[in-house]
Amino acid sequence: MSQSLNLAIVGTGIFATDTHLPTIQKIQNLTPVATYNRTKSKAEAFAEKAEIPKDKVYDSLDEIFKDPKVDFVDALLPVQFNLDAVKLAIANNRPICFEKPIAANLEQAKEIVELSKKTDLPIAVLENWSFLKAIKILKNDILPQIGDIIGFTYNATGPWNDNNKYLATGWRLKPEHIGGFLSDGGVHQLALLTDVLGDVESISGLTKQVREQSGTDDILFSTMNLKSGVIGTFTYGSAFGATDKSTSFTIFGTNGSVVYDWSPSLNKPTITYQTGTSGQTKSDKQVIEIDEVNTFEEEFKNFAEAVSKKDKSLIVVPPAKAFHHLAIVAAALESSANGGSNVKVELA
Repeated sequence: MSQSLNLAIVGTGIFATDTHLPTIQKIQNLTPVATYNRTKSKAEAFAEKAEIPKDKVYDSLDEIFKDPKVDFVDALLPVQFNLDAVKLAIANNRPICFEKPIAANLEQAKEIVELSKKTDLPIAVLENWSFLKAIKILKNDILPQIGDIIGFTYNATGPWNDNNKYLATGWRLKPEHIGGFLSDGGVHQLALLTDVLGDVESISGLTKQVREQSGTDDILFSTMNLKSGVIGTFTYGSAFGATDKSTSFTIFGTNGSVVYDWSPSLNKPTITYQTGTSGQTKSDKQVIEIDEVNTFEEEFKNFAEAVSKKDKSLIVVPPAKAFHHLAIVAAALESSANGGSNVKVELA
């Protein structure tokens, strides 16, 4: 990316301050030039950290999208406002990237997908896990060695964290978006799963609310059918009592298996695999330690390239892809409400 790009940051809360701003400041040719927050004093404090002039702290979203010096908008809003932000972006011909999940519900998400189809503007959903280096290693290097894929087990579980700094965020405490923490964090897990093995056809799931602070159901145990015919289990939640945080993805094939483990207890994420058609023919286990990339940097570089080249096809996580991840959560919630019945995942 050689073109210098000016961006506006709207929504200046914890994640904007702690993650987006430091990430953007690391990327050459990206310059924050304007900002907005519903509480102006917070926007002013953010602007000082970002070295944004005081006269570029705006009083409304509409004003910031009209600023001719803004090349694109980075939006970190409560997700129920993502649709409004996308409409403003299109009306003012401003590319936009915004935080996940794509929307508060599938109706809003569908509208975002339809709007994105009708414009040439780059529009991206910031699901940074789609930029994990491990995904390409699994897909391109390992899966071809283990034969036809039969099934998988995906486990991402952990203890409740009393010190979670996002617990005080009002829109998370009383979520207007379906699934609460299940969708807020779950779309990351589902991006990884589907990027490696493909889209989900249907799900049978049971959810439960363990913590009052979650605002809604916060754990999911499920079985899945993928469009490829692969079957598997998907377990997600960080609302349990004292336990080790465990994150692993095991894939079984006709000629072997692979385990991707990114549990915090490891020094580095690992991919461990072995080949063979039976226990008698199995190879020695091969272990790959992954020097993972900064996925936040990668997603902003990807979006900046799409904006510079005016080519929305370059975007790794367009709205249609992000819709699928939220639709899986919606299907899981519907399944749970119906006693764990099998529910098809809605199409955009």
